[in-house]
Order: sequence, then C-alpha cells, then structure tokens
Amino acid sequence: MVKINSSAPQFTEKAFVNGKEETISLGNYKGRWVILFFYPADFTFVCPTELGKLADNYEQFKKLNTEVISVSTDTVFVHKAWHDHSPTINKIKFPMLADPTRSVCRSYETLIEEEGLSLRATFIIDPEGIIKAYEFHNNDIGRSIDELLRKVQAAQFVAEHHGEVCPMDWKPGQKTLKPGMELVGKI
Repeated sequence: MVKINSSAPQFTEKAFVNGKEETISLGNYKGRWVILFFYPADFTFVCPTELGKLADNYEQFKKLNTEVISVSTDTVFVHKAWHDHSPTINKIKFPMLADPTRSVCRSYETLIEEEGLSLRATFIIDPEGIIKAYEFHNNDIGRSIDELLRKVQAAQFVAEHHGEVCPMDWKPGQKTLKPGMELVGKI
C-alpha cells in the first residue's frame, strides 16, 4: 500500500522524452524532487488542459530541483502521436512515461482495473525517494497546477526547516508555525 513517508515504488519504463523514446527509472532522479502526474489517457479532454498548464510551469518546477513525469497507460508511440498532433501537448518537455502493462499504475494504486486506465493522481516524492504528498481525483475533475507548485514549495520548506510547519495556503515568504504548547488554543 502506498503511504505518506514510505518509499515510492520503483520503476523502469519507456518514456517519450524530447521527441525520442528513452528508458527511465525513478532511481535516476535520486537527489531531486519528483512529481508523478498520473492521468487517464492521451487524446482526451481534461488531460491536455492539465498537461498543458504543467508544461507552461515546467521551468518553475525545474528551478525547484523538481522533475515532472507524466504517466498514463498509453504506449510511447501514442504519446509521440499526441505530441506531434496537439499544439498543447507539443509544449511538453518533461518525460511522458508509457505504462501499457499497467505495472506502474498498479504499484501506485491508481489503476481502474475494469477500464485499464489510471485515475488522476499526483505524487510528490522527495530526493531520498520518500512520498511526501499525494492526491487522487475522479477523472472528470482537473487538478490545479498552482496548488501543486505550492505543495512542492511547502514540502521543500519543511524539509529544510525542521520543527516548522506550513499552515493552510502558505506560500514562500509567509509566516510558518513552530508547534508547541504555547500555540495550543491560540490559533
């Protein structure tokens, strides 16, 4: 079972990266933060809105030492065809993992077995390969890339500032909290 503060399931799979097929492993990103961005399928409707916004913000994630990897059950060839035919998807520079065997989706518990598709799910993995946050959505509900960016920033802040926590809607530069008895009942 996938849990917060547990090791992220490892994988080695083919991906469409910058116009080519490459084999990538989660272990290749040790020392960097990773976002695994599961989505149902290529050539769909909500998916390109999410992936397009993610592509628009990819440089911001890279500045945070964070790699983005999108994951669907499509093949690398379908990723290429979508990339070649959709102006939105053509902007993508991050790896698009192909999971036609559904092994990655199964290990992260995103697979809808009866459909052979993944739920919308996002995992934030720290540089040591530990899951720090995840969320699941029904496939008809798109995610917020702005909120994903904020979550990565908050996860990185608390990783660097032991003993501090980020309150709701915290953004870099805002006040954090130091849990202690003096705060009990005062917030």
